[in-house]
Amino acid sequence: MALDPETFDALIETVRRFVAERLRPLEGAVEEADAIPADIVSEMRDMGLFGLSIAEEYGGLGLTMLEETKVAIELGRTTPAFRSTFGTNVGIGSQGLVMAGNAAQKAAWLPRIASGEIITSFALTEPDVGSDSGAVKTRAIFDGQSYRLSGTKRYITNADKADLFTVMARTGEDPGARGVSAFLVPRTLAGVSVGEPEKKMGQKGAKVADVHFDDVVVPGENRLGAEGEGFKIAMRVLDRGRLHISAVCVGVAERLIADCVAYATERKQFGKPIAEHQLIQGMIADSKTEALAARALVLETAAAKDAGKDVVLESAAAKYYASEMVGRVADRAVQIFGGAGYIADYGIERLYRDVRLFRIYEGTSQIQQLIIARETIKRGG
Repeated sequence: MALDPETFDALIETVRRFVAERLRPLEGAVEEADAIPADIVSEMRDMGLFGLSIAEEYGGLGLTMLEETKVAIELGRTTPAFRSTFGTNVGIGSQGLVMAGNAAQKAAWLPRIASGEIITSFALTEPDVGSDSGAVKTRAIFDGQSYRLSGTKRYITNADKADLFTVMARTGEDPGARGVSAFLVPRTLAGVSVGEPEKKMGQKGAKVADVHFDDVVVPGENRLGAEGEGFKIAMRVLDRGRLHISAVCVGVAERLIADCVAYATERKQFGKPIAEHQLIQGMIADSKTEALAARALVLETAAAKDAGKDVVLESAAAKYYASEMVGRVADRAVQIFGGAGYIADYGIERLYRDVRLFRIYEGTSQIQQLIIARETIKRGG
């Protein structure tokens, strides 16, 4: 259920002020330390950011998809690592439980996820399984009461601090997606271990790492949904997550455009601000037009999802277009800033590196193209 307009406007204003006054001044420090300050994480908990998408009955804010995307746009106006701090709790780390969990599972975990007491991660990708997510090799063997889980997951966001993993594992002999099931796996179970965080191109402060499952005994009641439904659950989770990421891309693009305009109106060449030169204006115009198009697509798709419509195609299109768009905007921003855009002090080169990941995770641009084409053909055009 949507918040009343006054309450939602107050939330947006609070998030906007938090981003401007608390997060943006810390961007350089987060990049340098590769970590989010503990006091900022505490403030995020107090604001309810860990529970944006979780129902009020479990202590969350219970935002609609449209409301969530509007909040995500605001959060996109700063280093993406800040949003990633609670992003898995809002999206891929919690939504399998929200969509497919039973009453006991939801009661046991969702209140602590919503409060930020525990951090969640979504464990699908493996060392040799990425875009072909139905080919997972991690195996869960049922012994009558429990599953014995073995395998390795790779590039798992927030794995370094996660308390609960949603793990996709093969439970049957059926090939491909039909043999995959989903499990809730607490970090405390014997045999669960997490590797050292990877060194990344960008998004410093947001960690990814391998997670190893060595004959982990997972209680039968920790399975999400029926055996063989894991792939279906994962795809539903990713459909939703793609919309959220698309909204973040819009926010980053809008931030970059504002930075470009501010710089271009101050920086002078040939006796006048570079904003008065038509080739600079062309780059600003292209960036603004593409950002507006992405925003419209994201918000329209979010509203359609809230209305119960099938938005598999539209979510893929939003992720594809918005993530590619913000990459172009970031590239133009470096060009507009010139030499300053290549220097770390201005933060443009940092965002240029940060946004590159958006075209890869939660489904590469090429996977989105396949989904868009497949769904378009199914619909007849």
